Amino acid sequence: MADWERAFKELLVVRGASLRAYAYLLTGESAAAADLVQDALLRVFSRLRVRGDVEQLEGYVRRAMLNQYVDGRRRASLWNARRHLLVDPVAHHDEDHALADEVRQALSTLSPKQRACIVLRYYEDLSVLEIADQLDCAEGTVKRHLADARTRLATQLAIPEETMR
Repeated sequence: MADWERAFKELLVVRGASLRAYAYLLTGESAAAADLVQDALLRVFSRLRVRGDVEQLEGYVRRAMLNQYVDGRRRASLWNARRHLLVDPVAHHDEDHALADEVRQALSTLSPKQRACIVLRYYEDLSVLEIADQLDCAEGTVKRHLADARTRLATQLAIPEETMR
């Protein structure tokens, strides 16, 4: 078995569930999350010289997922702005999942960068500096995205913004 095959299998066994959860938080959809993980793994492991331990490889995969998500959302929004069609997704609400659906809906209204900042800050527990490094932007930009996203989420979820910090 080649080194990359061993690394690939170890990454999936050790951190596969975490990668899927991360992708789900970015996309908000199970199928899209699975596609995002698969595409990111393909990007990372299609390189001929994949080396590193599980943590390092996981970082590469997460970065590939984040880049792919932001780029994909940007492309989709450009396409949707030009095709002049609105699709009303069928919403399935259950009492047990009402809050989760409400949060997913609120997250879907954020821009891709805002959503990425929220996921990295509150799910990954990264600092503003670490988020800026991940998104390759200034710390002030990250702070602005976080502030705008918190304001929007607080309004939509009827939660005092102070509790979201």
